[in-house]
Amino acid sequence: MDDYELLDVGAGARLERFGPRIVARAHPTAVGERGDPAAWSRATMTWDPDRGWRGDDPAEPWTIEIEGLTVELRRTAAGQVGLFPEQARSWAWLRGVVSEGVAPGETPRVLNLFAATGIGSLVAAAAGASVAHVDGSRPTVAWARRNADLSGLADRPIRWLVDDAAAFVTRELRRGRRYDGIVLDPPSYGHGAGGRAWRLEADLGVLLADCAVLADAPTGFVLLTAHTPGFDPERLAAELAAALGVPPRRIEAGLLRLTARSGRTLDLGAFARWPGTR
Repeated sequence: MDDYELLDVGAGARLERFGPRIVARAHPTAVGERGDPAAWSRATMTWDPDRGWRGDDPAEPWTIEIEGLTVELRRTAAGQVGLFPEQARSWAWLRGVVSEGVAPGETPRVLNLFAATGIGSLVAAAAGASVAHVDGSRPTVAWARRNADLSGLADRPIRWLVDDAAAFVTRELRRGRRYDGIVLDPPSYGHGAGGRAWRLEADLGVLLADCAVLADAPTGFVLLTAHTPGFDPERLAAELAAALGVPPRRIEAGLLRLTARSGRTLDLGAFARWPGTR
């Protein structure tokens, strides 16, 4: 990945390079000893939940090149910078499944739910898809649109939608809409339409069942990722298989794992994916 590198992991933190900036961030799964203790002195920014961000670098955005895209990064109060590099394998898979499914004169329709800063949407659009990009945060959708501008993809057929994901899916079902593929990265919890609480534990099954209808299961592809403890690859595969009506053994699943330059690894969630039968 061009301008990103995981440098080291351990002692409750992760050390990463985002272009010219070296960032140390607290992370609960970064257990054990650090593989390269000397590397941590190079950090130009640090974050932990108690003290927030510290460092000499300004808070203004900077850009990096990633997956053939130019994306804007900046510090958020939650310790994020707008890039989730553990999704790199998912982006590569998405690019392949979209581009392989494009026949002459055909434009696959992709729905990206909980779409964040839009890298998945831009990967799909660059591969030839029309995309419905859905996220509940207006500033985050604006951020994703800036990434499209920076990457030279502003003219691609992307609908930028500030909406509750589950409510949007319900309305699409009523409209009779269908998609060739669906991407979703739901949070552990949140607030949906009308203030209704979203909890992955309770609500994922219903959302996946609705997505299966939108994707004309098992015809369309589905890419599901989650960062919630307890949702390991086997559980995600079982949930997705139940929604699609296929055996769990036919679902590809695994860990969202990064390997550091030091050799240490960091697990940041799980994925389950179905390539569709088109």
